[in-house]
Amino acid sequence: MVNQEYLERIFSEALVRGASDIHFSVGRRPTLRVDGELEELEKEKVLSPEDTKNLCYLLIDKQQREIFYIKKDMDFAYEFQNKVRMRINAFFQRGFVSFAIRIISPQIRTIEELHLPSILHTFASLQQGLVLVCGPAGHGKSTTLAAMVDEINHKRREHIITIEDPIEYIFHQDKSIIDQRELGFDTKNYPTALRAALRQDPDVLLIGDMRDKDTMSAALTAAETGHLVFSSLHTNSASQTIDRIIDSFSPDQQDQIRVQLASSFAGVVSQRLIQRIMGGRIPACEIMVASPAISNLIREKRTFEIDVVISTGRERGMMSLNHYLAELINQREITFEEASKYSLNVRELKLILKKI
Repeated sequence: MVNQEYLERIFSEALVRGASDIHFSVGRRPTLRVDGELEELEKEKVLSPEDTKNLCYLLIDKQQREIFYIKKDMDFAYEFQNKVRMRINAFFQRGFVSFAIRIISPQIRTIEELHLPSILHTFASLQQGLVLVCGPAGHGKSTTLAAMVDEINHKRREHIITIEDPIEYIFHQDKSIIDQRELGFDTKNYPTALRAALRQDPDVLLIGDMRDKDTMSAALTAAETGHLVFSSLHTNSASQTIDRIIDSFSPDQQDQIRVQLASSFAGVVSQRLIQRIMGGRIPACEIMVASPAISNLIREKRTFEIDVVISTGRERGMMSLNHYLAELINQREITFEEASKYSLNVRELKLILKKI
């Protein structure tokens, strides 16, 4: 029987196994994602349409159910036994209810604990500018953003406003004042919340995801007017991130956006989580740091040359993804086979390894 006890048993099993995600889908047993791999819970029953609907209903109230049936998909957060928060997306597929759960650690880990590059301390120490964390879904973007914001929280007296959909990590205020706003509950949408935030005396803004041009425009304006802005994008590289922002605007707006971006961006971290030889996963990052050379390339519509600047900009803290992968291989953290799955140029990776 699927009930609250059943749901809590699945959640407890997921925590014991160190799962990052849980999937509930009709015709399958509940399935966990552990270290990037899907593992079906063989002892559990195959879920029926009624099962998935009833389980989903245990997680949302009546008002949320009505919204769900109108919109057909919905993001929301759930707290399990005051131990851990979960980010949930419920959706319909073939007319049936399914939902995917991302498990969020109750502890916000530090940059060192996450094995992230030290340049992130520099990004967290900035007073203004736009810092973006990019990469595929499920590769730790939110965790990296939380680490940088929480470092500010423990080191500086700032007013930090987060705008999220839904709220993921709960920040415990230390030296900073932290106001966390959730879309749908505390504010209508990202652009509205950002416009309001600029009247709330912020120092630091965290935007969960830059989904559209209105959000991007508001984020650029905030960074340009003396605020430190953190956000994320689903892109594969630093140069692609710049192109994605510019291409989101109409041709007649793009020159202005290039100027804004060139003057306000501070850095881009493009990351992947890769299977470690010793178990678990470790981030591999491409790092782009603001420099006169990159700002000129953005203004002059030569973003295709950014990768070259990143490869040669190590003294500024920059590093290409292939160089980062090569270092992890050399340190025996990951295998070449695993690195090859994430490299955008395997031939170049081989050449770098020969030089190390």
